[in-house]
Amino acid sequence: MFIVHSDKFGQFQQDSATPFTSRVATKWLHEHSPDLRHFHCPPKSSDMNIIQPIWVALQCAVQKRSPPPGTPMGLRTALQDSWCEKPPGYLQTLVDTMPRRVASLVCARVGPKRY
Repeated sequence: MFIVHSDKFGQFQQDSATPFTSRVATKWLHEHSPDLRHFHCPPKSSDMNIIQPIWVALQCAVQKRSPPPGTPMGLRTALQDSWCEKPPGYLQTLVDTMPRRVASLVCARVGPKRY
């Protein structure tokens, strides 16, 4: 997730999964984004990645469809329809949970935390 702050510096968030922390990936980030602040999360801490609850919600919505999508295009349509059915403010609600998630992570100093 990329956020540009009022100080014109950005913050880059990623988990610490091996593909993201490899020497090649780390070098590329430092060369191409020297002004970004990096928010490091513990490995396998999916609760710090705001996209995870969105994927779970979409997956549940698609699984409830009858009949289930039978083609890649059907899946795409089901995902788009499910996304459009989300209420206004859905993303803001997830964003609003981030301070609590970060505080829980800092307090625990270990793996994923419930939020």
